[in-house]
Amino acid sequence: MLTKVEDGRPELRSAPASACTTKSESGAAEPLRTHDHDAFYHNLDRHLHYLLARTTAGVSPAACANAYFDWAIHLATSPGRQLELFGEAVHQWTRLADFAKAAALAGADATPCILPRLNDKRFRSERWKEFPFNVYGQSFLLWEEWWHSAVTGVRGVEKQNAERLDFMMRQVLDVYAPTNFLLTNPDVLLRTQAEAGFNLVRGLWNFLEDLKRLRDREGPDGSENYRVGETVAVTPGKVIFRNHLIELIQYTPATPEVHPEPILIIPAWIMKFYILDLRPENSLVKYLTDQGFTVFMVSWRNPGQEDRDTSFEDYRRLGVMAAIDAVSKVVGGQKIHAAGYCLGGTLLATAAAAMALDNDDRLKTVTFLAAQADFREAGELTLFIDESQISFLEDMMQEQGFLDSTQMAGAFQLLRSNDLIWSHVINRYLLGERKPAFDLLAWNADATRMPYRMHSDYLRSLFLNNDLAEGRYTVDGRAIALTDLHMPIFALGTETDHVAPWRSVYKFNILSDTDVTFVLASGGHNAGVVSPPGSPGRSYRMATKFEDDSFESPDEWHANAPKFEGSWWPAWTDWLGERSSKKSAPPLMGASRDGLEPLENAPGTYVYQR
Repeated sequence: MLTKVEDGRPELRSAPASACTTKSESGAAEPLRTHDHDAFYHNLDRHLHYLLARTTAGVSPAACANAYFDWAIHLATSPGRQLELFGEAVHQWTRLADFAKAAALAGADATPCILPRLNDKRFRSERWKEFPFNVYGQSFLLWEEWWHSAVTGVRGVEKQNAERLDFMMRQVLDVYAPTNFLLTNPDVLLRTQAEAGFNLVRGLWNFLEDLKRLRDREGPDGSENYRVGETVAVTPGKVIFRNHLIELIQYTPATPEVHPEPILIIPAWIMKFYILDLRPENSLVKYLTDQGFTVFMVSWRNPGQEDRDTSFEDYRRLGVMAAIDAVSKVVGGQKIHAAGYCLGGTLLATAAAAMALDNDDRLKTVTFLAAQADFREAGELTLFIDESQISFLEDMMQEQGFLDSTQMAGAFQLLRSNDLIWSHVINRYLLGERKPAFDLLAWNADATRMPYRMHSDYLRSLFLNNDLAEGRYTVDGRAIALTDLHMPIFALGTETDHVAPWRSVYKFNILSDTDVTFVLASGGHNAGVVSPPGSPGRSYRMATKFEDDSFESPDEWHANAPKFEGSWWPAWTDWLGERSSKKSAPPLMGASRDGLEPLENAPGTYVYQR
């Protein structure tokens, strides 16, 4: 407290004891608990960040601002680069002017001055070659090219900041693409003229219906035709084990004899398991049972706020290890073919490495389907992962107790905004078309939540710090390493995967000291995995790197690996069959002697949780 001294200057003196104490119920003086004040301020920040996150779809404004200012400061101090960009802009305008002149004279025969990226489908219609629409399209592509050069070519900018800003600018530019507007999209104009504008009326009704479905948290139109247990997830089986995190499904054998070694599938907890058991025509589970395998599937519980403190280690222990223990009891100690899909593969990798450390040899082979263990090159998802972004997500999840499925879906849609956002805007609201939902789309809308602590563990330890790949991840206080895996590995990547890029999946060739069969299938993260025999246009490359072989880079492997037409499913079952014993009578459902009585019919109860 401040008091006056003789010269009039204030003096700082200690406050009396009564000012720094509180009275307890007994009347005794107690010191103020300063940590209560700290907790108040900390919780205030968290709550404000949570409210902000609800308006930004979970994207950290600080991370975005940091990327922008890093670029802007370096560009402001680089006059040479500024002059270079000015020259590029003049050159772009000159190219566009020359093209516009040629297009006005030659129309659709004018040679374009720039071509869209290979995965950009917006300008593929023949009408985009007609004047003046070809000029609209060329001006947009030149504008897009200039901005890419501007944000990625400034010396001194952090690589992640440059890539993040490039991503942000693409999202902004995509909003103003000429394909998104009535007067600049020739296909929409032609449809509007032909239907006297009724396509726009239908588009308005589609928009209002989508708003209602979003408000009511309903799936896309037509998804009600795909009902779990009735039209999808119908492969017969029994739930033979249940704990707080999982139900374990054992599927009914489809052949008189089966391989003694069963297949245990660990799907990602971010999704419902039945992506691998859709309709009978495209069910991987049914295909495996038809090939003479005993199949087990983990069905994850959909966590709520009460599960906020469930950790990544809980998922390993109560998920993978509990399932392995149960399967071992059913099959009488036979070794297991374990397969993990997406995040389920990452979790399986940690479990398998921990088992190796304990000399637990119950796994016969390990299969990773579109799964990663090294996250240094995890594609555009890494743009969302840094300290600022993770802290922001943690504040949001701390308030909720989990990361909601809609919050995750927004980030994934931004990664492919042209295909997943703007193409729907054009088709539904401008052309007035509404394609009925198919099984994979209906499944995609049936997402799950992720507990706060588990997702924080995953983002920090695995994604941000890359602890598993670099030997720092610990289980029960001991560091684990994938180099301890000595069973054969089958790793699948898909060509257009934006969640687990195939070059990242390919790193299992570096991370393990064993035989690795790598397959690169056509398609994306979901459709490339759900690829039954008979699907049109499917193909894959496949080659095995044996333990003593020299390493090939991903591009060398791609150039050398033979290409096969059709689905990769038969190749996988052949690979599993070669590493399995002679077929014999199938095991009983469950293991009554060990307390694993069948509880109910597949698909169980956890899959219905919302």
